[in-house]
Order: sequence, then structure tokens, then C-alpha cells
Amino acid sequence: MSLELTFDDESDAAVRREWDALLDAGLPSQAQHRGASNRPHVTTLVRTALGPLDGAGLEAKLPLDLTLGAPLLFGVGNSRVIARSVVPSAALLDLHAAVHSLAGPGDGEGHTAPGAWTPHVTLARRVPLARLGEALAVVAETGGGEVAVRAVSLRRWDAGPRTITHIAGRGTLESC
Repeated sequence: MSLELTFDDESDAAVRREWDALLDAGLPSQAQHRGASNRPHVTTLVRTALGPLDGAGLEAKLPLDLTLGAPLLFGVGNSRVIARSVVPSAALLDLHAAVHSLAGPGDGEGHTAPGAWTPHVTLARRVPLARLGEALAVVAETGGGEVAVRAVSLRRWDAGPRTITHIAGRGTLESC
């Protein structure tokens, strides 16, 4: 299970332009994932189990203006994940801490814990090492430098039953 920030329509479209440019170049891209739940997002928390959550205390923290920064590479082996960094503002870090406080203690993934988190938006998974330069060039040509975006909603994604639940912010199940 994860808790994820999703974007307004304009911000969502900006990330999808990068997804589409990678796909048009014949490269791996999140645009290849056709599931209804697949949309640009920032994962704030990952857990194997998560009880019911009341996000009312998070409402005042959304919407939240963010900046997508330079590309990041994650992974080992013969391929990498390419993501856009999210510049960690004080407001974003405050929201992140509040999300973890709301969820309470648990077996969360260490990489999403406060102090260990690298906020990002995934652009592509399983990019072969031999094509990284090409993929990064496509991202640079499409999005270039920093991109201003707005997070408007926090959703819960439960991969087991493949369900989305709106937690806080402006949004419905369709827009989460």
C-alpha cells in the first residue's frame, strides 16, 4: 500500500508529455502502463499494511506548489529507473511528516521514511544502461529545466485489490 500525492490537470499533463516523448522515442516509459490507476504522482509512504485513515488534518496542506527538478536514476544491474526529482520545500517536508504521523508506526519502506525520502515522479522503469543517455536527452528536450507543478490530492493505492481511496485534498476517485 502507498500514499501518493497527485497533481492538477496541467501538472499531470506536463509529466505525461515527458512520458509520451520517451514512448515516441521507442524507450521505456510510464506511458506504457495503461492501468486506470497509473498517473503521475509522488509516493509519500509505503507499507505492507495500513489501517483506515482520516485525512481531514491534511486538508489545509493541499494544494501544494512543487518544483520538478533534475532527473534522477535509481536501481542496479542492467537497467535503471528514470525519475524527475521533486525539490524538497519546507511545506513538502511538513506534509510528508504529517502523512507519516497520520499513518502511525509500521513496517514502512525505509526509503519513504522522513529523513530518508527522495521525493520524485517516475518517468520510466527498466531503461537499459545502453540507452540511458538517449533517454536523458529526450527528457532534457521535452521538459528541460525545472517545472512548476501543483499537488492537489493525497490518495491511497492498494496494489492487492487494485483500489484507490481518496484521503485528502481536491479530488475524486477519478482524479486521484
